[in-house]
Amino acid sequence: MGDIHIRIEGRAGRITLTRPKALNALSYEMCVAIDAALKDWAEDDRVALVLIDADGEKAFCAGGDIAEMYATGTKGDYSYGRRFWADEYRMNARLAEYPKPVVAFLQGFVMGGGVGVGCHASHRVVGETSQIAMPECGIGLVPDVGGSWILARAPGALGAYLGLTGARIGPGDAIRSGFADLYLPEAEWGQVKSALAASGDLGVLQGRDTPEAALANHAMLIDAAFGQETAIEVIAALERDGSDFASKAVSILRRNSPLSVACTHAMLRNLGPEATIRDALAQEYRYTFRSMEHGDFLEGIRAAIIDKDRNPRWRHARLEDVTSEEVGALLAPLGEEDLSFEEERL
Repeated sequence: MGDIHIRIEGRAGRITLTRPKALNALSYEMCVAIDAALKDWAEDDRVALVLIDADGEKAFCAGGDIAEMYATGTKGDYSYGRRFWADEYRMNARLAEYPKPVVAFLQGFVMGGGVGVGCHASHRVVGETSQIAMPECGIGLVPDVGGSWILARAPGALGAYLGLTGARIGPGDAIRSGFADLYLPEAEWGQVKSALAASGDLGVLQGRDTPEAALANHAMLIDAAFGQETAIEVIAALERDGSDFASKAVSILRRNSPLSVACTHAMLRNLGPEATIRDALAQEYRYTFRSMEHGDFLEGIRAAIIDKDRNPRWRHARLEDVTSEEVGALLAPLGEEDLSFEEERL
């Protein structure tokens, strides 16, 4: 079975992530396998819907497996990471645009690469343990795998809050922000999955009352502060407010990569109401393509995962030191290297 189990079961094409000890971290090989299965099933009349889930109780998928990116990137070889991101983003787009229903069951941690696999499904189920986040600014990256598209469409400035701080949200806030669709107690998931596979009928998928969305209580502050024109103005608005919630947000923003925070804020403002998943992924790729050489990604991974000293030495000491020219350069078109959705893997 390895790290992923792909099969047809009844009327469902089933994809199960099977490395729970690693919190189902998504490897490059897993991305390629998911994409290949989706291509195969798109025209397969045996498959009425696709069902995506994961083994273990702690996580659906806590992110991408980035050890190889770090190993190659620190040697000056950026090609592996760029290939990983490009193929992963194409898979994310395929999921979001899939011609058949895709049902994802999202228990435990759903972060980063896990959002890219689970949160572009047409029917996204959360339960009592679900904790969804896009924490990339804390490791010198930006919300990617199409996460910026979801964030940009969240109500008010909620997406900017979630993207800049990397805050973890439970099932109620996940539904309110657009990362999930319905709540179902996890004790019922096994029976529902079996019924979906047996019948291929979405009618068996019935949600329960949605839990409280805790962040709704802070909506006025979030909209006022995180709706500002620049990330620096966001911090200034939070500091003026001075509440515990605002002060905690400032502390997180000051701890995250200044370059990532500034670029994430700009990226979300660039994605207007007409933006597509492909627009978001293409913009994300412009940053990630450059992130090892010109961003804070390698240092962020070193501090969080390799040395685990939690003391990253970012390129900029403060957000105020990041210039608009630097942000523009990191998000500028890549010319022939821009992400193509028609291109096949090499």
